[in-house]
Amino acid sequence: MTNPKPKSIIPNRLISWLDVLAITAWGILLLRYWLTGKLNLLIHPNYFGLVIVTGIILIFVGCLKAQELWRRRQRDIVPNTQHISLFAPGWGSCLLLTAAILGFIITPQVFASDKALQRGVTTDLLGTSRIKPQAFRATVRPEERSLVDWVRTLNVYPEPDSYTGQKVKVQGFVIHPPDLGKKYLFLARFVLSCCAADAYPVGLPVKLEKNQDRYSPDTWLEVEGQMITEEVGGKRQLTIAANSLKKIPQPQNPYSY
Repeated sequence: MTNPKPKSIIPNRLISWLDVLAITAWGILLLRYWLTGKLNLLIHPNYFGLVIVTGIILIFVGCLKAQELWRRRQRDIVPNTQHISLFAPGWGSCLLLTAAILGFIITPQVFASDKALQRGVTTDLLGTSRIKPQAFRATVRPEERSLVDWVRTLNVYPEPDSYTGQKVKVQGFVIHPPDLGKKYLFLARFVLSCCAADAYPVGLPVKLEKNQDRYSPDTWLEVEGQMITEEVGGKRQLTIAANSLKKIPQPQNPYSY
């Protein structure tokens, strides 16, 4: 009569297969984000290559480990799961696999006005301190500057009267800071330095004409007009005097870099 297999064999094998599933799932998830165009909602394009290579390596490692486990099963060898871990055996793999499954189920969402307000956006702070002045391009014509270009320009030379009368055509989403008057709205974009965790909003106030509709938060607009200096939030600030406001779809890549 053959001896029954030790009871620990099944749990050990299960833990090993959980490792395979967790590693492979994360590799597939990273590549899925890239192929579906969702990766730009999570990290800066400079790191796309690293993420893609990591995803391929994880899938490759998962396949190799699965092949090894299958050979061990055929030879009836118990996998060795004696290794140092911050979690009890199997819990680390369960957490990683659960996180990957949630990644497949939950679609990454674009940051919008509520996130901008949560991060302390006011008319005094919006886009004045964190934008990198070294990215300033002096040769860009005023009407060709993006919203972020305008903020960068202001960080290099902040006197608003210097830009009075210059044409402007920019795109962004609507924010209504609590200290902004009814005749204004803020047009904003999120800037991504590394990943979504460090994204921050920049933007400029837009002065509306008397009979214009009040656009709801998160509405994407293309605004054309000219620059003026206005007293906004208790300070002199460069403001877009809008001649035209046109609703536009949210861009495929809503972040700036």
